[in-house]
Parts: sequence; structure tokens; C-alpha cells
Amino acid sequence: MLDGLPAIYAEHLELFVGSVFIMGLAIGSFLNVVIYRLPIMLDREWRMQASEYAASPHAEAAAADTLSQNRLTLCVPRSACPLCHAPIAVWHNLPVVGWLILRGRCAACRAPISWRYPVVELATGMLSALVAWHFGFGTTAGCALLVTWTLVALTGIDVDHQLLPDVITLPLLWAGMLAAVVFGTAGDHALPVTPRDAIVGAAAGYLSLWTVFQLFRLVTGKEGMGYGDFKLFAALGAWLGWRLLPLVIVLAAATGAALGILMIVLRGRDRAAPMPFGPYLAAAGWLAMMYGNGLVDDYLKVSGLQR
Repeated sequence: MLDGLPAIYAEHLELFVGSVFIMGLAIGSFLNVVIYRLPIMLDREWRMQASEYAASPHAEAAAADTLSQNRLTLCVPRSACPLCHAPIAVWHNLPVVGWLILRGRCAACRAPISWRYPVVELATGMLSALVAWHFGFGTTAGCALLVTWTLVALTGIDVDHQLLPDVITLPLLWAGMLAAVVFGTAGDHALPVTPRDAIVGAAAGYLSLWTVFQLFRLVTGKEGMGYGDFKLFAALGAWLGWRLLPLVIVLAAATGAALGILMIVLRGRDRAAPMPFGPYLAAAGWLAMMYGNGLVDDYLKVSGLQR
């Protein structure tokens, strides 16, 4: 039966899209955990490392005991209300449905549950379904789903903490390089690209933003972006190749500038306040992954650079 599944999915695209949508909802539920817990885990790890240099052996041991007593991973402890700490029942943890059953409130203390949890789950499911519909059953869709889920997690973390963790961006970069070696092709799909395009794309992605960062700091004395942005752009270059990087940066910069101006005008946001750039890179990278090759080809044809 398992051997027949690919044939079924290949012949019935709707079945494949529906299956991926349901899987995307479940993945979105896990991504909510990643978005919430991973920054806390990293903060604890950094504090522990700092204590090894700054604290006495007794203080270091005490810190280690505290961490062990309050162990936190992506799997342990089970999900609970952050206010009353009551465990969340399995049926209340169902993606989107659980939040609707509870009407957005904890079953124990009735504290409100953020609307962002079902939004992340539903968005992940819908984006996954779009990927399945666009690419169809195959390796390209599998790679695109991996990139999509990773970008959703990075977006949520960067919005909350202005942080793009190395534990996500670097594996995404190396996964893109590996996919290019194993599955890379010069076909019509956006990914995986050829190994040469992946290497050049990763290098161009990192060095381009790094150069802009250095020039901006030289002129203004300020840091305009973080190193996580360089690594995310490099990862997108590894997956998409160098050809789509100009499209990604133009889309990201234009969207970021437009939303930044709107927030200043409509909400009185401080112009000097930092704004995460990762979500714009992620959104632009996803759009380029889905439709970038067609957009670039159309532009080259209209401009007369390609026949």
C-alpha cells in the first residue's frame, strides 16, 4: 500500500493538497512551540555559558541545578497554560479546532489564549497547500515545504525577539547546499538549484548584505541589521540560487519600507526604533520560491534581454 501512495498522489492532486494542508496544520502547531520555547532555551543556554566565565563554581552549580529542575525543550514539558500552568488536554491541542472549542480561553482559569496560535497553524496549513498545488507531488514540493515551515518559524521568532537563531538559519543554509548536490537540476522549478548556483547564491547572499551593513556602519556609526539577516539571505541563496536574489532583496526592502512608513504615519512609531528585517526576507524568499522564475523570465523578455 505504501508503494502505491506516490502514484495516488501524482494522479489525484487534490488528495495530495488536502493531505499536505492537514499535515501543515499539525506542523504549524509544532512551530508555535518552536517560536515560543526556542528563544527561552537559547537565553538559558547563553546565561549558563556566561556563568561559566563570570560566576564562582558554587554559583555555576546552583545555576545548573536550577536549569535541571526547570527543564525546557521543544518536547518537555507538555503544553500548559502560561498563567495557571494547567496542562492542556490533547483534544484542546488540536490545530485551530482546539482554540475554537475553547473560544480562545484556557479551560481551567479562562485566561485568554492568543489568537496568534491558530493564525500560525492556519497560515502554515494554507502555505503548505499552496506549495503542494503549485509544485505537485515530488522532490521539489518536499524541499519547498521544508523551506516554508522554516521561514514561518524564523518569522515568528524575529517578530517577537528580533532574533534569527543560528540553530535554524545555518541548518537551512546547509540543507539547501546538500539538496543542490543530491537533487539539484537546471530545470524549470525554483529549487533545488544546481550545486554551482547554490554555492554562488549562498556566498552572494551573505556578502551582499554584509557589505551593505559595513558601509552603513562606516557612514552612520550604527548597525543597520543583524548577522542573522546575512545568514538567512545566504540560506535563501543556497535554495534559490543567485539569479533570484535581486528579486528577493527588492521585494523585502520595498515591503519593509512601505510598512515602516505606514507604522510611522498611522501609529506614530519612532523612526529610530529597530524593526526586524527577517520577516520581509522570509516573505520575499517564499514568493520568489513560488513565482520568482516566471517573474524574472517575464522581466527579461519585456526588457529585451532574453528571447
